[in-house]
Amino acid sequence: MTTVSSDLLTAMNGTSTTSSASSSSSLNDNSPDAIQNRFLTLLIAQMKNQDPSNPMDNSQMTTQMAQLSTVSGISQLNATLSTLMGNLSSSQALQSANMIGHSVFAPGNNIQLTSDTTKAEDGTETTTQKAVFGVQLDTAASNVTVTVKDSTGAVVRTMDLGSQASGTAPVIWDGTNDAGGKAADGKYTFTVTASNNGTAVNATALAFGTVASVTTASDGVKLNVTNIGTIKPTDVVQIL
Repeated sequence: MTTVSSDLLTAMNGTSTTSSASSSSSLNDNSPDAIQNRFLTLLIAQMKNQDPSNPMDNSQMTTQMAQLSTVSGISQLNATLSTLMGNLSSSQALQSANMIGHSVFAPGNNIQLTSDTTKAEDGTETTTQKAVFGVQLDTAASNVTVTVKDSTGAVVRTMDLGSQASGTAPVIWDGTNDAGGKAADGKYTFTVTASNNGTAVNATALAFGTVASVTTASDGVKLNVTNIGTIKPTDVVQIL
């Protein structure tokens, strides 16, 4: 019968109240080398304290060495994966930084209507309004309708886009409302419906914005986009 002293088991389990600070630090070290050292220490102690009349056979030793190999392999794999994840995050951050200043389409239903005033040579000023957004269709559609609403949920403009091919289609709203007047600058929302000869087509509303900055966090790289908010790089449907 194999025996191990209670002092050794206490030290291996880290429950001794008289252990030094350095011993406690060693027990909390889960590096491959530290795990191997603790395992071998316990194995040697078992061999030294075994019952001479019933010594440990080869199969027991082989089993324990196999366990050591498995634990060490898992620890090394975890360390390798952590390094790869860190390198991947750094690479994504560098690639995403190239998107700063570029306009993108991403899932969302926000619209920002703005005015732009230009001045001609004769001094005449012309003011135009514009809001850019988009729709994404899983398949081609014979009828696509966009409904623009204000902050209260009231319908401001209904736009018939007619037939559209599958994929991403940009939409420009000139600020004209259903009454023929001009809507005030500001934030609006929109919904999109689509069908193909009476059969519904899956349509996704796409908000338009400009990448202002890139943030790296514990949960990955994020893009800070005007008019959209914080999104993942994989949320970007199209870069303009």
